[in-house]
Amino acid sequence: MPGSAVLAGGAARRYGGVPKGLLTVGGRRILDRVVERLSAVTGAPPVLVANAPDAVSWRPDLQTIADIRPGCGSLGGIYTAVTAGSAAGGGPVLCVAWDMPFVPEALLSALVAGAAAGGYDAFLPESSGRRGLEPLCAVYGPACSRAIARRLDNGELQAISFHPDVRVGILPLAEVKAFGDPDELFFNVNTPADLARAEALSRRHG
Repeated sequence: MPGSAVLAGGAARRYGGVPKGLLTVGGRRILDRVVERLSAVTGAPPVLVANAPDAVSWRPDLQTIADIRPGCGSLGGIYTAVTAGSAAGGGPVLCVAWDMPFVPEALLSALVAGAAAGGYDAFLPESSGRRGLEPLCAVYGPACSRAIARRLDNGELQAISFHPDVRVGILPLAEVKAFGDPDELFFNVNTPADLARAEALSRRHG
């Protein structure tokens, strides 16, 4: 089984500095929802990649690590997670952003299985979003570390910038839709309006 990581990036400026993953949806913190699902899929607790000074207090039961390359956005968080995974034994890492309250266990399991079956360095779900892929809900193997480092050295911070340098597999959108509406599966809470929508979705799905 791969390791896993919760990516707790972002300054939450739209919340006046309140960390997004500590907001509650359906009576539970988004962070706790993500941790529970990652733990269920991998059989072990995830690491928490976070830079806030008080991050260790969010989930004292988890190992909390700061970005190795601060200021590099989501790609820097992925790099930190992969590098930590390599240091812990060299296996792949299942990464999920901490502001995605609705990513289901079944989809995460499908990503893990797909990455292993195809021998991919990176395995991502196709999405209906602007990038066409969801890099903040994906599996990344050890080979991604060096590839990402090269892009960071060149100032390339797009989360998929390193894909030409590794073996990338994709879970097709048709298969993603078997787990639900992609717009909801990968919905992330960035604004108060997003939080209101997340609450509505939570009530609708029970």
